[in-house]
Amino acid sequence: MADLLYGVNPIIEALEQNGQLKVLWILRGETKPRVQLAVDLALDSNVTVKRVERFELDKMVGKVSHQGVVAQRLAPERTISFVDLLNSAEVGNRFFLVLDGVTDPHNFGALIRSAVAAGCQGIIVGKDRSCPLTAVVEKTSAGATAHIPICRVTNLSRAVEELKSAGVWVYGLAGEESSCIYDVDLCGDVALVAGSEGKGLRPIIRKNCDALLSIPMLGAIESLNVSVATGIALFEVVRRRVEIKK
Repeated sequence: MADLLYGVNPIIEALEQNGQLKVLWILRGETKPRVQLAVDLALDSNVTVKRVERFELDKMVGKVSHQGVVAQRLAPERTISFVDLLNSAEVGNRFFLVLDGVTDPHNFGALIRSAVAAGCQGIIVGKDRSCPLTAVVEKTSAGATAHIPICRVTNLSRAVEELKSAGVWVYGLAGEESSCIYDVDLCGDVALVAGSEGKGLRPIIRKNCDALLSIPMLGAIESLNVSVATGIALFEVVRRRVEIKK
């Protein structure tokens, strides 16, 4: 299922961004305007379009909310080398998201969408202990995977060190830390590091970060879901950058 994409919006996004689709399956008799747009875009891109019964779509991706649209990708993930990622953005304006052990596809998809919305130039994850790009990730991101490269590295700790050597300030997100994210200078070249859903950042990653930051919690809840907390942190970086431009 890793090479399949489902849902109207993710498929339209992929087609509009030259997502290299091979086949588009449409529920027979489906005439909704957005579905027809997907068909038109597919035909314009020389993607094979097939009309099939619902049970055939269910067999491909399971009984999820595929909205009567499933596609097969030629390239399952937009990847980039670590060196190319560092060189892809202007020095002084680099902005990356590093994920240490995020394995839940819904969280991964939400994180990708937030990173794209915040203007990140890339996402760095480990080859091990990280979520692959699946149809669930694509659906949760609502097509955002087409807009950002993902760099999978063998050694995430070493990648953090190399970011720092390249002049990028690396900040780990850790809820129990006393350094408030609102009190830190987040301008310039920045990478935010988010940990796994259960254990957070690994000790070696925590040690290698320039600083560990927390989001102040004033209510009865003491922690946030990793995708929610990271989204808040990403847009605090955005806020600082917008203020500088004023």
